[in-house]
Amino acid sequence: MQKLFKSPDSIFKYLTAAVLMVIILYPKFPFLRLPGIQVAIRLEDFLMVGVTAICGFYLLPKAIPIFSSKIEKAILVYLVVGFISLLSAIFLTKTVVPGVGILHWLRRIEYFAPFLLGILAIRKKENLGFYLKVLMLTLFIVFLYGLGQKYLHWPIIVTQNLEYAKGIALRWIPGSHINSTFAGHYDLATFLVLVLPIFISLFFLVRQLKTKIVLFILWLSGMWLLSAAVSRISVVSYLLASLTSLILIKKYKGAILVLGLSVVIFSFSSGLIARYGSVIEVIKRWSNEQRLLMVPLNIYAATEGTPTKAPRYIPTPTPIPIPVFEDRSSSIRLKVEWPRALRALSKNPLLGTGYSSITLATDNDYLRILGELGILGFGAFAAIIFGIVKILVEKLRSSWRNSTEAESAFLAGICGGVFGVLINAAFIDVFEASKLAIIFWLVMGILVGLIRKENYNE
Repeated sequence: MQKLFKSPDSIFKYLTAAVLMVIILYPKFPFLRLPGIQVAIRLEDFLMVGVTAICGFYLLPKAIPIFSSKIEKAILVYLVVGFISLLSAIFLTKTVVPGVGILHWLRRIEYFAPFLLGILAIRKKENLGFYLKVLMLTLFIVFLYGLGQKYLHWPIIVTQNLEYAKGIALRWIPGSHINSTFAGHYDLATFLVLVLPIFISLFFLVRQLKTKIVLFILWLSGMWLLSAAVSRISVVSYLLASLTSLILIKKYKGAILVLGLSVVIFSFSSGLIARYGSVIEVIKRWSNEQRLLMVPLNIYAATEGTPTKAPRYIPTPTPIPIPVFEDRSSSIRLKVEWPRALRALSKNPLLGTGYSSITLATDNDYLRILGELGILGFGAFAAIIFGIVKILVEKLRSSWRNSTEAESAFLAGICGGVFGVLINAAFIDVFEASKLAIIFWLVMGILVGLIRKENYNE
């Protein structure tokens, strides 16, 4: 125990491993429920409070230079704008319940604290291999739990509505989604979009046969989970993310191989085939309707002097309602959720209507941020993403391929993974889901700490 806490590096190393495993593996059981609030306080929230306290205590003497960095400054601005938006929503537009809004704002601090932890955790770059091993083990346990849900009736904990969020244990039934340890199949699928490109890149870079076998088994496990999650957009994002990663490390044949094998594996998922089929059917019927509307009508006009007869009344039968063909997920987004976010933006374009003001789901994180935080909040969030993408691009232009196998795979995989997550964010609230948000920002912190020449220790 003394050796474990001998240096801050050891504390941050094992604290990062604990966050990776606990956040990913512990189901979202509610610990404390607050009246009228769907988002409950859970046991992992106390872990994140501890993480925030430890990082804050260590970094407090260096706060000014730390928050002078562009990405950290953008995070601070985002949180400040969020607080101002919250005050505006409480006292001006009166669009949020104060207690609920404050809880949502505090959760944003909880989501970004792992970013600082990630930078602290990678001060020794050799720790990256340890984190990748922890992530591999965790992903395999997620796979085993997913198998248990489908074949052994292990409990499923989701937070998709108020009743389920109380911690009700569900069981998998044929035709439903696999969530594994996540609170929704979209969250699980987006997590896979983020991490699978890392392991795919590592597979093509390592030389040890045993490591390749382990990575191949892990990839198959992730593919089964992605197929069982039945998220159409995540499948597309995964394919684009994997191809991007492999192209960056110049594994062109590997990109073709991964693409072919992935398509074959996905073709065995009846759920995915049915969901893609429904989209194709809607598109076909819509195109047929548009074609019929373009058919010219035959109009006959009587010439002058032509005798006309009085029109004869012909009873018309009661019209049969035309069946409506639509994709349910797309219709909800286009007709309900997205317009609701735009209406919130129109009420207060600069600051939005505050956290929690547009209900639990928008299924477009960009519109959600615009609706809740307005143009100022969206600009601050965009600055965070832009800062991360910028240092990634700068690193790609340098001699990053001279790095170790783990570093090269991590950088290439994260390039693809971030690309895939940003695509998913246009259809899923990826940055609002606690499990995914915490892991995403922790990984982004590790990435930034790995790329920067200087770190908090220096």
